[in-house]
Amino acid sequence: MDVRSLLLFSALLRVLLIIYGEWQDAHMEVRYTDVDYLVFSDAASLVASGKSPYQRSTYRYSPLLAFLLVPNSIIHPSWGKFLFSASDLLVGLFIHTILELRKVPENLCTCALMVWLFNPFTFSIGTRGNCEPIVCAMILWIIICLMNGKVLQAAFWYGLVVHFRIYPIIYSIPIILVLDPHCFQYGLKPALSSWVGQENSTRSIPSTAVPDSCGIWIALTSMFTRARIMFGLISGAVFFAFTGLFFYLYGWEFLHEALLYHLTRTDPRHNFSIYFYHIYLNYEHEFSVVERLISFLPQFLVQLVLIICFAQDLPFCFFAQTVAFVAFNKVITAQYFVWFFCLLPLILPWSNMKLKWTGLSCILFWMGAQTHWLMWGYLLEFKGKNVFLELWIASILFLAANTFVLIKIIRYHTFSPLFQRLEFSSSDNDLREGKKSN
Repeated sequence: MDVRSLLLFSALLRVLLIIYGEWQDAHMEVRYTDVDYLVFSDAASLVASGKSPYQRSTYRYSPLLAFLLVPNSIIHPSWGKFLFSASDLLVGLFIHTILELRKVPENLCTCALMVWLFNPFTFSIGTRGNCEPIVCAMILWIIICLMNGKVLQAAFWYGLVVHFRIYPIIYSIPIILVLDPHCFQYGLKPALSSWVGQENSTRSIPSTAVPDSCGIWIALTSMFTRARIMFGLISGAVFFAFTGLFFYLYGWEFLHEALLYHLTRTDPRHNFSIYFYHIYLNYEHEFSVVERLISFLPQFLVQLVLIICFAQDLPFCFFAQTVAFVAFNKVITAQYFVWFFCLLPLILPWSNMKLKWTGLSCILFWMGAQTHWLMWGYLLEFKGKNVFLELWIASILFLAANTFVLIKIIRYHTFSPLFQRLEFSSSDNDLREGKKSN
């Protein structure tokens, strides 16, 4: 089956799920539509009537999302679901584009694409009315822009996506590092590292050698390249432009709900995070700055190690960072899994892991830990049983599952820098010096 047929079939599946969701919402006690979609729709209705979207309690997103869903009040309440599902399909198209640019064989491209398009987690997210596919599409488009040497365009979309959803800020350092002067040169399209068969590949480890004093000076001066400076300036300008505009329109309420809230969020409701039980027990007293920072420390350390090891292998670095970020976050909901599912197909062609038995054991362990957590969550929420301690233990087991799977994926991954480094020989340097003297 070719890519076009896969996308058409996937589109049909999503349309049918949206229609079914309308029926289930009208006839069954448990709604198909995500509760967040109702929040989005209410905020969009407020924007359409000239009011602030933050008059809707629990709306904690950029006003851009409310503006995108204004047609919910004009055309049809399901407009947003179709928009999110279209973004879901766009993610699939971008996955195929990235793998094609890296010269991955078509059969592997198709298999990787199917991992996204027919994953129950992914196709249910958009059809239930969650906005995460838009974020996923923007992140993949940024990778495509970088692969095509369009640094300014990548910077624009990066500034926009960080404003839209704050978590992609974790990708800033890997992007800056990958804009290496040996890869990105003014006026030249960067050379991509192509896929090679696993039998011809070598599992190399990125160099961590410590340079001498002269090397340190060269490294420091080479950090401030044209590409890096322009990326930082443009992405920062876009982020602050949108943030400044909406601060002017909606004031401190926007700044708190859309940005600051996510940095200090403490949710006492049960979720997959290992921190939820501590937050639940101590929710009535204000958490100190030290307590808030301690919860960020494991995230920060893991992110730092992953960036140092894998920054040049950009898609894999993004994937590993996202899995670790979600696993160690203070709040974890099922929609967060889509953040790394959109990156998973980009690394599969470089994995030596066999589905039987290692791959299957990873899948079963991860899904089993999640199902185990959901069982206790059901007993707590729907049966009213006091199983908070059991649920917390299930959260610890789920963290162990995420850690185990990530370690396995790293172990079986073939390190492959996204861009080829262009080294200049001494003769090239002599030629340049000769041209300058003439």
